[in-house]
Amino acid sequence: MSVKTAIIGLGIMGRRMAEHMSLHSEYELSGLWDPNAEACKATQSILPGAPIMATPEDAISDAELVYLACPPVPRKAYAILAASAGKAVFLEKPLGVDIAESKALVAHLDACGVPAAVNFTQAAGTALTEVSRAALDGAMGNVLGADIVVTYPAWPRVWQKPADWLRFRTEGGMTREVISHFLFFSERVLGPLSVVSAQPFYPDDPALCETHMLARLETEDRRPVAVMASVGGVQPDRQELTIKGSLTSHRISEFFMHTSSDGGPFVEVGEIPDDPRAIGLKAQLDDLLLCIDGKPHRLATPFEALRVQKLIETMLVGTK
Repeated sequence: MSVKTAIIGLGIMGRRMAEHMSLHSEYELSGLWDPNAEACKATQSILPGAPIMATPEDAISDAELVYLACPPVPRKAYAILAASAGKAVFLEKPLGVDIAESKALVAHLDACGVPAAVNFTQAAGTALTEVSRAALDGAMGNVLGADIVVTYPAWPRVWQKPADWLRFRTEGGMTREVISHFLFFSERVLGPLSVVSAQPFYPDDPALCETHMLARLETEDRRPVAVMASVGGVQPDRQELTIKGSLTSHRISEFFMHTSSDGGPFVEVGEIPDDPRAIGLKAQLDDLLLCIDGKPHRLATPFEALRVQKLIETMLVGTK
């Protein structure tokens, strides 16, 4: 039987997930909702006949799974509504922007006992699975730390501009949207992190999000994770995480390009598929089925997402 799925929020991620769920034999789109009529039309242009509902409650009522692709601030209310009705919940990241609100949400999800996961897109991917294995079996030698480098000519990126909230300090910014993925990956390999120092840089307009971030995080045994992020200048996007070992280091570029080095140039690990995004989303959806069935899975738990959110929000405030 296909899992009847509601999607709340039909922006970039909501439409992308709707399209890939429609291609997956074990998901059935039962109700979609967005307050923006243009987003609903865009969804129906991709998926003619998509079941657009009048209210979020209508979308959620008949579903077994609710995927929340709306911005962070309204996400908590819909997640509580869904979990209280006994629905499985799949949330976009970040979990939220207010730590107290997110703690309450995680506690509510736990109390309801519903399957719940957060969409850090690398969680079920081949790269994280292979790097984690290499770290555990000694192939990397001593795992020494990580470097995160993110640079963009502009933020939001061109394809993100319809999601206008991404440019504002209250919910958006590259630290929440991108660096959070790499901190999740780093914690999966290195263990829990804490922020030692962080220096965000903001434009003169107090409403706008950060343009630069410099930070150092550390594991409990003081292995460092260095973060350097910037916006500006004519250049291609750069999104890069390097997990450093004494024998072999692994680099993940653009979320899916996995390379390794034993001291020489980084070389590809395996073949890059023709459509890596589709492969990654399929893996997430396959593991989501395991989560719904109460089986072991690789997706991020709400508790892991809360840990990452605490790191991100600490970085955005900065340390003195």
